[in-house]
Order: sequence, then structure tokens, then C-alpha cells
Amino acid sequence: MPYLGSEETVRELRRALSNPNVQSDHLRYRNTILKVIRVMSQGVDVSGLFSEMVKACATVDVVQKKLVYVFLCSYASLNPELSLLVINTLRKDCQDPNPMVRSLALRNMTNLRLPSLVEYVQQPLTAGLRDRAACVRRVAVLGWAKLHNLQPNSDIDAAVVNELYSLLRDPDPVVMVNCLRALEEILKEEGGVAINKAIAHHLLNRLKECDVWGQCDVLRILQRYRPQSEDELFDILSLLDPSLLSPHAPVMAATLSLFLNLCSGLPAVSLSALERARGPLLAACGSASRETKFTALCHIQLLLRSLPGMMGAHYKRFFCGYAEPAYIKQRKMQVLVELVNDENVALVLDELRGYCTDVNTDTAQAAISAIGRIGRSYSDRCLEILIGLLGLKQEHITSAVVQTVRDLVWVCPQCSDAVCLALEGCEETLQDSQGRQALLWLLGVYGERVSSAPYVLEAFIDSVRSEVSLGVKMELLTAAVRLFLCRPAETQDMLGRLLHFCIEEETDMCVRDQALLYYRLLHCGIEETRKVLQGRRSDPSLGVLIGRPAEPVSQWARSFNTLEPLTQGATETDSASLGSPEHLTSDLKPITDLSDPLNPSQTEQTLTNPESVSPCPEPSAQPLACSPGAPLSLSLAPALSPEEFERLWLRRLGAHAEQGAEEEEEQEQEEEQEEEEGDCLCVEERVHCPAPPRCSPQGLQAALQLVNIQTLAFTPPHTLPWRVYLYTHTRHNTHSATTPEATLILGELLYTGEAEGKRAGRGMTDGGEEEEQARCDATDDGPREEEGVRVTLKQQPRDDEALKGFLSVLATVLHTLSSERA
Repeated sequence: MPYLGSEETVRELRRALSNPNVQSDHLRYRNTILKVIRVMSQGVDVSGLFSEMVKACATVDVVQKKLVYVFLCSYASLNPELSLLVINTLRKDCQDPNPMVRSLALRNMTNLRLPSLVEYVQQPLTAGLRDRAACVRRVAVLGWAKLHNLQPNSDIDAAVVNELYSLLRDPDPVVMVNCLRALEEILKEEGGVAINKAIAHHLLNRLKECDVWGQCDVLRILQRYRPQSEDELFDILSLLDPSLLSPHAPVMAATLSLFLNLCSGLPAVSLSALERARGPLLAACGSASRETKFTALCHIQLLLRSLPGMMGAHYKRFFCGYAEPAYIKQRKMQVLVELVNDENVALVLDELRGYCTDVNTDTAQAAISAIGRIGRSYSDRCLEILIGLLGLKQEHITSAVVQTVRDLVWVCPQCSDAVCLALEGCEETLQDSQGRQALLWLLGVYGERVSSAPYVLEAFIDSVRSEVSLGVKMELLTAAVRLFLCRPAETQDMLGRLLHFCIEEETDMCVRDQALLYYRLLHCGIEETRKVLQGRRSDPSLGVLIGRPAEPVSQWARSFNTLEPLTQGATETDSASLGSPEHLTSDLKPITDLSDPLNPSQTEQTLTNPESVSPCPEPSAQPLACSPGAPLSLSLAPALSPEEFERLWLRRLGAHAEQGAEEEEEQEQEEEQEEEEGDCLCVEERVHCPAPPRCSPQGLQAALQLVNIQTLAFTPPHTLPWRVYLYTHTRHNTHSATTPEATLILGELLYTGEAEGKRAGRGMTDGGEEEEQARCDATDDGPREEEGVRVTLKQQPRDDEALKGFLSVLATVLHTLSSERA
């Protein structure tokens, strides 16, 4: 036989199709038609055989009909005139006694996709809706959707729509589901199929009869229906309950999405549904299909935003398998970071340590980044692992470790000493630009503690002419100026050479402008330069809590069972793409949901000492009043990053440290005026507790999150002074024009331990002095010194009533923790 791509092939096939001897032999004729389809599938243009293939469709052989219809549907758009010859045969087949032939004719009649043939197709489709065979009704229903898609601007036939609505009660479940799909397409501009109570309950009762994808379509469409009463809602939930535990992941996900949609006003029911879906989700994570496994992991991350401890007992299910692809391993590591707690941190870190030497560099770097995120709460353990990885002297591992410790010391400054000791010799292994930028940032910020910092920078400066990365050049400029401020004698000469090159020879304007900025800044004086480049830093004793506050389910319920969880990036962006941490900013988003209302009047009744919350005599703080009947709402959304919190907290503190006495007095007057105008409020309170609540950071965070207060940073439990930073958003639901709708409250808890120190000093006296002191204490009628936690709050905009309610809630939590500790 000639080559398939030549014209001779088409001529040979035409001769065979026109040969009477071949036509008389049904088997040879069918095989010839099969050759035509085979050649067509290989990309050869056989449209010239259209007329011969039209003649071949007039047969009783069903297999031959299928082959001919495949050809005709493929080339009908190229031969619209000849396609009219097929209509008579197709219409005749629509009346064939064999239901398979009737359905085949209807399907291919609509697959011709020719607007000129619409008038010939409508009558067979209308008759097909009433056909006694279910397979014909299935095709006819979808045929109307194809016709509407072919002419979307045509008028909708009300009779056809009514007929499709009536077929929703067809005994065949496939016909019912196809009707929903067709009505969705035909009524797209009107919002899709209309669901009333009768249709909704009918669909729910027949849900089990549908196949997997049919159930998914029904559940998706049912999200439009809103129950008319609470009893009806719970009846619907009872009907959906078996599908929530379906072994098919798509059905379970669609059912859970409908649950969350129906229970948007019942958060307890939503959380209960999420708990019940835990088993099917874990089963989907072990699926043999990689796509199903990845989708389940993405949705588990979504659920953990509202139930952080939901999968805590099953953390081992998220350990990576050797043969799993890199994208699944990385997603599992992101979930593991969310599940870390005091009980499993050792096992999780040991598992992640093994992934750090994975043959896939992306997986290894993701594991190192995960260890760094866990290090925000368990810095000592994680830092030991990260420093140990530097000894491997592998380029991609060293780069990832340096970037991770750079981010770690930014949020946990207490780790800086160990990091500075580990930096020696890292520059020899680093080759990529991101790793070198991280190393330069560390040398610039902590250069006074690294003995070899000037020599490392000098090597970078000597090779700056061959440096191709603009980020490295800009970071090198900043690091050199910072190191000059703390070690001028060793850095002055190299800094001059670097500035000269960047100003006179560098071609990139960004690098040149930054060099000019530093050059002119140095001309203004060392102190001015120091103020710009060495501003206030975090307290080295503070650590940042891992994880994020639990979000209301309503914030992400609409994105469940959609593509959005799959398109979202990592929970925290990998440090390799971030650059210096001080260049990161967090934008405050508008408050979208304030949930879990708290009544401050009920909270105040639980205080053991109503006098325990009393404002200190500050001239800038006016007396706070709270109506006992006004409801108060606290919310954790939108979340604040540690950097954004620190910027807001230090906004006013920095002004006092840099101004003289006269300027400070003027600043205080300005602040008082701003506070009187209602812009913001800063107040100090003292909460007297029987014992300071210096519990574990995780315990304190859990207690405060129960009342929607987020803890950001803390000092170790047995460190003095003991300090905690926290924040929340409040809404005081008073219908007053002068009361702000929502406010942001930043807070600091401080316990100095002065009372403990005094008691310890008295305990060191001899026995006689102790007895004398005891007698004095027994006869002393003055007030006895009590331990207290000083609470400093900043609120913007000002809302005295909301602040008073927040203090009541906070005092209750502190008293509860202190009583348990005592």
C-alpha cells in the first residue's frame, strides 16, 4: 500500500469505496471504511471521500454506522451542502425499532454542529424526549443543550424548558441528571435551573441512585436552595449524612461543601461536619491517584485554618513516601508544620531532617524551610538541626539553610548568637544569588559578632565587577555600610572602593542610586546614618508563636471543592524568593467577619475581685465606661504579622526616644489632642493575680484564642521580666453615630517579678529577723503588696466601651490561668 501521507492513499480508498464488488461484501466494505477512519486519525486529509462516506451510512450494520458517523461529524463543517444528504438517513434512523440506532442517530444529528440543519433536528429531539427507551431520552435531553450552545442568541422555547423540568422526575437517574445539566446550559443567563422545595427534596431522595459524577452535579446545584425553616434544614442534613462518609472522594467533597453552605449560620454544625469528614479525607490522602492525593492535601490545609488540631493525632499519615513526586512531598511538609506540638515535635523534626538530603533539590530546600518555620516556636531544636546541615558542604543545602536562619533570626533574635558562630566558612559553598544575599544580610546586621565579616565582605567587593546579580550588589552595599558603622577601621577602605565602583562604573540605575543614597547619607554624619540603618530591634528574649489564629469556617467555605485551594501557594512563601526580611510588608485588610460574640457584662461577673481592673492615673487616658448590656465581638481576622505588629507598636515609642524634653512634651500634648479627638488611645492597667500566669506559650495561646485574642510574641516561662504581646479586633455593637464600627487593639502583658524579689530578700535574713518580720506583717493594717500583671494597650480608632469590655475578658483569662497555676 502506498505511503499514508500521499494523495495516492486517498485515491486508492476512493476506488475501493466505489467498487461494486467491495460494496457487495459487507465485511470488505466495513474494513475499507475502517481504513478511512485509521488514515483520518493519522492526520491525512480525507475530506474528499465525503460523498462516498455519505452513501455508506445507508446500512443496517450498527458498527458501520458508527464508523461513518465519526467521519461525517469530523468533516461536516467543511462540506455543509453535502451534509444535507445525511439528514434524511439520520431522521429515518430516529424511527428505527432498535433504541441503540435511535440514540446513535440523535447523538450524531446534534454533533454535526451546523446552524443550517437546526430546523431538521428539533422535531426528532422533541420526539426523543418522550421516547420509551431511557438511552434515547438521555441523548435527546443533552441534544437540546447542544442546540442552544450552537445558537446561544436564539429565543428559548418555553415548551422545551417545561418538558425538561418535567423529566426531572424521570425514573432513569441519568435522564434526571442530564436534565439538570441541560437546564443549566439553556438557562445560564437566568441563573441556571431554579430549585424549589419540591425539586430539592426529590433530588435528595434520589441522590443514591445516581453515579458518582451525577451525585456531584446534584449536590453542586442544591447549593442554591435555602431551607425555609430550621426543621427542614436538619431534615436535609440528615439526608446528606450518609454521603458525607462516601468512599468516593468527589462525592464526599461535594457533600461537605453543601454542608458548609447550608450551615453558614451554624458554626457548631459546620465544625461537626468537618470532624466527620476527617476519615474520608485521610483515606483520599492515601489514594493511588496522585491527583486525588494532592487535591486532598490542599483541602486539608484549608480545613486546618479553622481546626488547627483536627489532624494532630494522624500526623504520621503525612510523612512522605520515597516514590511520591516532589509536589506532593512539599505539600505534606506544609501540613506537618501546621500539626507540630509539644508531643510530636521531636518525631516531626527527625522526619524532616531526613528529607533535607533528598536527591530532589526542591524537596530538600522545602524541608529546610519547614524546619525553619517550626523553629519559630522550637528555636533551639531546629537551630541545632540547621547548623548540623551546614557541615554537609552541599551548595543547595547551605543556601537553603542560610536563607532559613536569616528569616529565623528576624523573628527570633535570641538565636542570633548561635547563628553568628555557624556562619564561618559558609561563603565558600554558596553559589546562588539568593543564598549570597541572605549571607550578606546576616553579615550586615550581626557583623560585629562575626570575626571574619570584614574579610568575607572584602572578597565580595573584590569580585563585584563580575557579579551579575543586582540583588547581591544592592545587599552588598547595605551590608558594607552597616558593617562600617560598627567596625569602621576594618571596613572604611573597602567601602570607599565599593561606593566608587557603584557610582562611577555601575550601569544599573538602581544600584547606582542606592550607592548615591548611602554616600550622601554618610556626608550627613555617622549618627544620622546609624538612625537610618540601625533602627530599633525586637527584644532578643522574645519569640514568635508558630501557626495562625483559627479562622471562621465562613471565610473559606465558598472556596471548598473548587480549584482555588489548588492554585493557592504555600502557607508561607519559601524564603528563597523573598529577599531580605526587612523588605517584607503586610497590608492590613478590611475586617470581613467578626464572630463569636462575647458579652462583657457576663465576663465581669466571673471576676473574683471586681476592683482588680483599675485604670492608672494617666493624664492621656480618660475614664472608660462600658454599658453592661452592650454586646462586644472579638475577632482574629484580619491577622497581623509580627513585623506589622512591631511597626504599629513602636510608631509612637520611637518618637519619645529621639526627642528632647521640650519636643517630648509637645509630642505628648499632640497625642493627648489626638486621643481627645478619638484617633487613638494608649492606656495602662494593672491586673492583680494570686500568681502570675507564666504558663507555657502554647497553653497561653490556646487560652487566649478561646476568646479570640491572638498571642504573637512571648518570653520563656521562667524569665523575668515576663512579657507577652497580643492583639485582637473588636466591634462594639452600639447603634451610635460616634462609636466606631471596628477597632484594632494591641497589648503588652508585663510582669517584672519585683514582689518575688522582695520576698526572696526577706527570706535570706536570719531566724530572729524572720519572726520579727512576721509579727510586723501580722500587725500591719496597711495594704499588703500583691503581685500584678501590667497591661499596656494601644487602640485605634478609639472606643472606650470596647476597650473596657476587652479588659474584662483579658482579666478573666489571666485570673483563670493564675488560679490553675496556684
